[in-house]
Amino acid sequence: MFHVVLFQPEIPPNTGNIIRLCANTGCHLHLIEPLGFELDDKRLRRAGLDYHEYATLMRHQTLSDCITQTACDRILAFTTKASHSYAQMQFRKGDLLLFGPESRGLPQDVLDQIDDAQRLRMPMRPGNRSLNLSNAVAVVVYEAWRQHDFAMD
Repeated sequence: MFHVVLFQPEIPPNTGNIIRLCANTGCHLHLIEPLGFELDDKRLRRAGLDYHEYATLMRHQTLSDCITQTACDRILAFTTKASHSYAQMQFRKGDLLLFGPESRGLPQDVLDQIDDAQRLRMPMRPGNRSLNLSNAVAVVVYEAWRQHDFAMD
């Protein structure tokens, strides 16, 4: 399956929704410190922590730790600063799908480490800033999973 990575997430309900998404799709969820909340936050529980037992969730001190521990072949970074559309990507099992914090997106130093062809954006109307994080993750995960005929492994 795929690895969803949230780099320094800030909003508990978004992470809760993504926990639920990962539980229902079989994706592994990785949270990169620091988090903008505690994992026992009641808003997080209400949004999806009741699915925590069904999801594979790991916390990492750094993105480098996450990359090393997952041993992923390819990192796909999602950013409004990319010129390539996620819809043109051929997703591979085991891809690491990297999303930035809600208020600022992925920092430039992180993006600089990722090949331009692996920086992806979601089409939006001109003048709009970004999609909600949990919505963006859901769109990408379901497209990647669809490309693999919704395989359960």
